Amino acid sequence: MYNEKVMQTFANPKHVGYIEDNDGAGKVGNATCGDIMEITIKVKDDVITDAKFRTFGCAAAVATSSVATDMVIGMTVDEALKLTNARVVEYLEGLPPQKIHCSVLAEEAIKAAIEDYRKRQSEKAGK
Repeated sequence: MYNEKVMQTFANPKHVGYIEDNDGAGKVGNATCGDIMEITIKVKDDVITDAKFRTFGCAAAVATSSVATDMVIGMTVDEALKLTNARVVEYLEGLPPQKIHCSVLAEEAIKAAIEDYRKRQSEKAGK
């Protein structure tokens, strides 16, 4: 069902965990399949310096979370907002059609973490 790259990424995921003093956190889920992804980020000078994930789900959910967090580290916040599920799937050399939604969740979790970061920044600026 899964290609070798997906299985390797699932078996050896990067950036597993939770950043306690995070600058942004995003949690998304899909009620249909039960997958839940939570991504936390650290940002310095508008660049994502660290990202971690906690995912409850299948191999594709874990693999896409790992790839998405790996891809955004070192990107500016604006660059990370442009990360698409298609780029995640391409990096993994494909996903079964019924698992594409996992890559969409990874994209949404990154965007939710950035949205949370920006909300916190604007609240700080308003004080």
